[in-house]
Amino acid sequence: MLANDNGTMTSQINDKAAPTTADDTKQNLSQVINSIQKTLGLIHQLYLTVSSFNAASQLPLLQRLNNLVMELDNMSKLSENCNIQVPMEVLNLIDDGKNPDEFTKDVLNSCIAKNQVTKGKTDSFKGLRKHLLEELEQVFPDEVESYREIRANSAAKAKCLGQAQSTLPNGDLKVKQPEL
Repeated sequence: MLANDNGTMTSQINDKAAPTTADDTKQNLSQVINSIQKTLGLIHQLYLTVSSFNAASQLPLLQRLNNLVMELDNMSKLSENCNIQVPMEVLNLIDDGKNPDEFTKDVLNSCIAKNQVTKGKTDSFKGLRKHLLEELEQVFPDEVESYREIRANSAAKAKCLGQAQSTLPNGDLKVKQPEL
């Protein structure tokens, strides 16, 4: 795992590896998860061996330590095939014994708050535009009428162009529904 400048932890990526598909990524992640679960089982076995340690349990203790080291090495090798970024805040929450879902909740709440601020600004600009057009129409009615015609023509051309390119007004591509 490497620390990035943006405060996230990233597992190393093998530069020589070919681009992976989604299935490969899922399989790699599944292998890492299985290795983590196996490591946790080995740690539990090691705990049981250490907690009831006596001279006769020295050989099983050494075998379990070796198994743990081999599994940690295996996990390290498997993780090189995964590109997972974990924000430092999540790791800090885990270190503090807190639920990492709190980070997700905080990020979503922050996004919602920023979205509301942006929506407020957009609505304010729409109101300003409407007010300016009303004021301009009183002083320059012919010019405002010309402006509205130009805007209507531009909007119609953009709509036709958007339909020709199979895009929505917001720039998203249209997805054709499969026929049944």
